Amino acid sequence: MTMAADFDLKDFLDKKVEEYNQPNFIPNDPIVIPHQFSAKQDIEIMGFLASIMAWGQRKTIINKCKELIDRMDGSPYDYIMNHQEQDLKSLLGFKHRTFNDTDILYFIEFFKYHYGHFESLEDAFLVGQEHNKRIDVELALNAFKMYFFSLPDYPYRTRKHISSPAQKSTVKRINMFLRWMVRQDDKGVDFGIWKRLSPKDLICPCDVHVERVARKFGLITLDKVNWKTAQELTTNLRLLDPLDPVKYDFALFGLGVFEGIK
Repeated sequence: MTMAADFDLKDFLDKKVEEYNQPNFIPNDPIVIPHQFSAKQDIEIMGFLASIMAWGQRKTIINKCKELIDRMDGSPYDYIMNHQEQDLKSLLGFKHRTFNDTDILYFIEFFKYHYGHFESLEDAFLVGQEHNKRIDVELALNAFKMYFFSLPDYPYRTRKHISSPAQKSTVKRINMFLRWMVRQDDKGVDFGIWKRLSPKDLICPCDVHVERVARKFGLITLDKVNWKTAQELTTNLRLLDPLDPVKYDFALFGLGVFEGIK
């Protein structure tokens, strides 16, 4: 793709956001999983699990999430808060790539602990910043990982499923989850049910498709792909829209996946 001298990047990407930020985007994307629910906690739980398991073929991700919902009797929050020990047998044998029953059992334990103290999963991303007017997402993601693994005897193998900036990851899956929960518009794709985190502070999910297209447009210049790359991308997207930079995730992802820009 060659760009004309008068090419207007903001105008082009804004149009692509309009094109892809539509309800018809939902059925073939992991976001379809939390859209099966109306209760806030179910949306949070299945949104989080769908984002953490979002690697590989999207069809497989969606089917595996549906299997997980079935194993939790169709009501994730109720299952988590009210299960008896023997009920957990329904999760044994679950596997998606390297995410297995050991991992999901710990996730269930964490959710039960967290929702025993808080009404929303948003609080898990406010640890140490509860009274801040503006949330630093880098601090929030690092603190979230520490909080998530603060229960005694957590399985060490499960740590690999929760990324953080401290380990130089782009943290693309959790950033995608935060986009789902925090971004607010009238398109019906993202939920916008969290109000303490602000869309302007989010970091753009940086997967292989987004990265490739972003480089094409000069939005990423750093060689390595790590947390600094995600920050650079988001800083440049803020120049296009300071209040809602991660809306451009729709455009960059759509251009990479559906239009095959290389």
